[in-house]
Amino acid sequence: MASSFSSDLKLELMQTGENAGTWGDNTNNNLNLIQQAIAGFEQVTLSSGGTLALAMTDKTISNARNMVIKFASASIAASTVCTIPDSIEKFYIFDVTAITNPTNLTIKTASGTGFTCDQAKIYAAYSDGTNLNEISLDTLGGTVAAANISGTIATAQIADNAITSAKISDNQIVTAKVSDLQITTAKIADDSITPDKLSNTSVTAGSYELATITVDAQGRINAASAGSAGGGLVPLNIQNGPSSGTLSMPNQTTILAYAVSGGGGAGGTRGQGWGGGTAGRGGDGMFAVVSGTVSAPFSQPFAVGGGGGGGPPGRTSPTAGSSGGATSVDTVFNCNAGTGAPGNPQGSQGTVQAPGGTVSYSTNSSSADARVIVGGGFGAGGNASSGGMDNGPAGNPGQAGFMVIYGG
Repeated sequence: MASSFSSDLKLELMQTGENAGTWGDNTNNNLNLIQQAIAGFEQVTLSSGGTLALAMTDKTISNARNMVIKFASASIAASTVCTIPDSIEKFYIFDVTAITNPTNLTIKTASGTGFTCDQAKIYAAYSDGTNLNEISLDTLGGTVAAANISGTIATAQIADNAITSAKISDNQIVTAKVSDLQITTAKIADDSITPDKLSNTSVTAGSYELATITVDAQGRINAASAGSAGGGLVPLNIQNGPSSGTLSMPNQTTILAYAVSGGGGAGGTRGQGWGGGTAGRGGDGMFAVVSGTVSAPFSQPFAVGGGGGGGPPGRTSPTAGSSGGATSVDTVFNCNAGTGAPGNPQGSQGTVQAPGGTVSYSTNSSSADARVIVGGGFGAGGNASSGGMDNGPAGNPGQAGFMVIYGG
């Protein structure tokens, strides 16, 4: 009876009494076929878009019998198929590492199913006689120790909710491992974020009066500066003369001043026995309204003038009164005082200069209403006591100045 052949590896199954004289050769051929099946390697070439049919021929070295099939370098631009024969049961290793676009390659039995490659990797599979079955990691049982895992585990390989809190050690997840926008409001407990956990903005910590602020879309203040009062001026400094000090305007940039300088003192008169008479009137101080613009913070010395002293009692001739004091804010304005009466003539009225502002109103000596506010001292009458040779009366002092400052 003639020899038959095995269904899986196509080995020659010799019958008793057959192959006289060639038994050894046939046996050695069978051993070579077995060797190819358990240790054989062969490289085959694919044609993009075509089908490569691997063959398993009776008692003949064949490419489908090899344990390892490696695909030669090729770019698979279209759907490509590689088949193994039907009706064989065998384990395979397919090397796809040299293939470009491996997702276009399907490996299967001629009439059954198989699998499509997803990466340029090495695949293990077995044929059950009908279909070719890929052996994937997710089909294997047992445990793989962490020390035996290298490379990267793709997100798709991790099931949803598979990593629980119990599987994460304390302080193991660093900032670089948390992608943007992954920490949502629902994941943050109420009152759990302290000020130290918030990043600093460009705003300087401190107190701001009448502040101008900028707020971003998240409600954070990212700019702040001291502003100025809106809607009007507020009084900042009210002084009667004589006085002095420093005018400070930390936030205001507009200044409005009502200023009066001191009036001059009147002269003293000589005694009646020497002719008597009336001494001169002291010069009026200056009343002015000055407005201007300053740079915040503003700080400058100020002075409010007092009234000039009256001249002392005269005997043989009138005596001069002294000048009043100036009222000023340094760099903004200066109201000079009225001068004292030089005996009998009248003193001169003060003047005003405003290097840092604009004078919107000022008085002069002919203004009757201004004289009530800024008048100088009046000279005394010339009535002397009996004897005729006594001193005359002293002159009256000038009126003190004042100042009111508004800022805005």
